[in-house]
Amino acid sequence: MNNQRQEMDMGFTQEVIPECHHLCLIYDSEEQRRKIVSKYLAAGLKRGEIVRYFSDTTAPDDINAWLSEMGIEPREDDSFRIIKAESAYCPSGSLVPQQIIDNAVARYAMAKEAGFSGSRVCGEMTWVLRGIPGSDRLLEYEVGLNMIENDFPHIGMCQYDARLFDGVTLFKVLQVHPFMVAQGQIVRNPFYMRPDEFLKQLKPG
Repeated sequence: MNNQRQEMDMGFTQEVIPECHHLCLIYDSEEQRRKIVSKYLAAGLKRGEIVRYFSDTTAPDDINAWLSEMGIEPREDDSFRIIKAESAYCPSGSLVPQQIIDNAVARYAMAKEAGFSGSRVCGEMTWVLRGIPGSDRLLEYEVGLNMIENDFPHIGMCQYDARLFDGVTLFKVLQVHPFMVAQGQIVRNPFYMRPDEFLKQLKPG
């Protein structure tokens, strides 16, 4: 097993991020979000990764149009799929963190077997605001992603609309993402807490 981490091209910046990591995009501009997300998805497809987009408020046709404007026509195969966010995060009707984490690990195994170079996911998190059962376990899910031990190259980016989420929630979101996107650049998050530390805070005693 190769324990040396490679670096993954994010597409929207010349900076790179170590593979097998998890970052957040907190935005307050649709134009900004579109620019970052479209380039992030395009970079994954160009690199031969398996790419998944979990959409809540953005129409699939719009996402495909973003890619088309960048000269990429998504192929009708397993390399790129747009999935309804609620179905992706709550396939059983509620958010069960370990279930979604297990699904991610299964996707890595499938992608590796199929010859993809890595796995790239981008998810819109506004579904959490609708009170879906288990949505109060969001942070448990987010911190669990940082505890995945798998050497297949993977990257995930969670989108949080700063106009809709309150400040307390956004601060907690920052605590569970080792990297963040700020002003279109990748920043090592100064608010990030190690999973064991965060879980102690999340479940005191």
